[in-house]
Amino acid sequence: MAGREYLVLDPPRPVAPGPAIEVIEFFYYGCPVCYESQLHIARWLAGSGADVSFTRVPSAFTEQSESYALTFYALQSAGRLAQLHGPVYENHHFEDRRLSEEKNLLDWLARNGVDAERFREVRNSAGNRARVAEGRRIFADYNVKGVPAFAVDGRYLTSARLANGVKEMMDVVEYLVVRAREDRRKQ
Repeated sequence: MAGREYLVLDPPRPVAPGPAIEVIEFFYYGCPVCYESQLHIARWLAGSGADVSFTRVPSAFTEQSESYALTFYALQSAGRLAQLHGPVYENHHFEDRRLSEEKNLLDWLARNGVDAERFREVRNSAGNRARVAEGRRIFADYNVKGVPAFAVDGRYLTSARLANGVKEMMDVVEYLVVRAREDRRKQ
């Protein structure tokens, strides 16, 4: 129900041109509910359809979350996100490795086969910092106040809080993707 499990964005936010339904996950590695969401998201993505474009945008509003956002984008640039996204969560929530601290992060990455010095350069580059700034702008454009949250096709926003749980959030995301497909057919 609109206004209850999801919000209708008025005006709709711009999305990338093309036929794909744009789904954005807003998250923070330090968020336990975001961590809990990962398995549900993976299951949903496996059956989401070829017409869905999925993007993750990390929170960067505190020193720790900005550090993790820099790490996320650097992992993405290095082609290591698929391999290390889950382990970053696990090491934060279960191993207390404090990967938001650069020295701990670089030691951990080296143990995971990443060239730590090259990673540090990418992580601290102007381009990577610009991606973090763009992520902040996207959070602001969608008026996201908490994570995990999802925007669907620039028209809808839901969260675990709105949907009353992680599984329920993913059910709402699926409903909104179907609705976005219908909206596009009507245009």
